[in-house]
Amino acid sequence: MATIKDIAKHLGIAVSTVSKGLNGASDISDDMRQLVLDTAVEMGYASKKLKANTTRKVCILIENMDYENIGQFGYEIIMGFKLSAAHRRWEVSVIPSDLNMQTAEKYDTYMLKNGFSGAFLLGFSLHDDWVKQLNKTTVPTVLLDNYIPINPHVGYVGTDSVEGISLAVNHLYLLGHKKIAFLNGSKNSMVSDERYQAFIQSMTEHGLVPEEGLIEYGYYVPDCAKYHVPGFLENGATAILCASDLIASGVIVELTKRGLRVPEDISVIGFDDLPLATQLTPPLTTVRQDRTDLGKSAFLLLDGLIHKVSVSKMLLRAKFIERNSTATVNAVTAKAAKP
Repeated sequence: MATIKDIAKHLGIAVSTVSKGLNGASDISDDMRQLVLDTAVEMGYASKKLKANTTRKVCILIENMDYENIGQFGYEIIMGFKLSAAHRRWEVSVIPSDLNMQTAEKYDTYMLKNGFSGAFLLGFSLHDDWVKQLNKTTVPTVLLDNYIPINPHVGYVGTDSVEGISLAVNHLYLLGHKKIAFLNGSKNSMVSDERYQAFIQSMTEHGLVPEEGLIEYGYYVPDCAKYHVPGFLENGATAILCASDLIASGVIVELTKRGLRVPEDISVIGFDDLPLATQLTPPLTTVRQDRTDLGKSAFLLLDGLIHKVSVSKMLLRAKFIERNSTATVNAVTAKAAKP
């Protein structure tokens, strides 16, 4: 492992300059500080503070995910992580991320500069700059709902999407639904791809046809429903399975605008079991992700990675929650839906 002297020799500068660059001193230029940090990362440098078995300093980097109040998806995940970290006296910083932040400097450099031992990334896309850099990172890192193969320093935590989608499709099948639409989340996401494959597989296993006109990608916001619900209705859907409760809430609004009753005319299922699910009219049938346990699992996984225990994936079981937004297929709707 590289030392400060090694970095100084490599760059042809004084050891004191390297030390200043690593410790954020103000009496060297920004360009020199950045050069020192980037070189330190490339040479595998780790500070004495990071190597010591003292209080850990880690961060939760969050992007494209709401988390500031209890009704939002990220809130309980962060609370679960913080609760577990508190027992170990870890220092946890929650840091919103954006494109500008990721283009300003490399992921490993940012982590080294700020003295973080590891990170938990929430809401990132596989196309984000920092996620692309995780293929080669040596920083212990945990991703929610995204996976980086091969690198032993990066792990993935999530809920079993295959199980969750299968539970939902089976429920609708038992209620007599055959024309089931699927409004997925965003493209370029591992979890969206998994749920799509799970939907196709589960429909096929039940002898149902996954129709192209009944499958769409949206976004994890209610507003996306208005773009896809009309097409689902035109193609005869009797039930709509959604990749999130937020999407499902938008679907219910759009169906109501068109004079359709949920579940009497069409059934709707969500995914997540946010507090919102019980507040909708009717209360939403959904697939529960235990978000507090996701946060706790992320902590356990990150702790393992920091201690050189290379865990690839940690999946929680999904739980099906039946409420009032699903019912036996409407005979009139089903008849109209036949090809």
